[in-house]
Amino acid sequence: MNTPDSDTTAIEAAVFRRLLVHLMRDRPDVQNIELMILAGFCRNCLSDWYREAAEAQGRALTRDDAREAVYGMPFAQWKDLHQTQATPEQLAAFASVQQHQPKG
Repeated sequence: MNTPDSDTTAIEAAVFRRLLVHLMRDRPDVQNIELMILAGFCRNCLSDWYREAAEAQGRALTRDDAREAVYGMPFAQWKDLHQTQATPEQLAAFASVQQHQPKG
């Protein structure tokens, strides 16, 4: 695999920041469980990937720090402001999707 050049890295970084703005500011109404059902990832997954990428670069990052970097605020604050209780239908849809995911 080729190492991306600085222009590619800058473009990818800009896309990632735009995705965060979209998910955090423009669409906080979309719940993480809905993202998991439809896309197979959510904001918490992005936080985990962010932490893993930081660690790959030799930068220790806690789970809470990574979530704050992605959510733009402490996770508990985000939950208080935006997260709703999952409905029985969402939980059933999530269980169905999980059941059909390949075991990794």
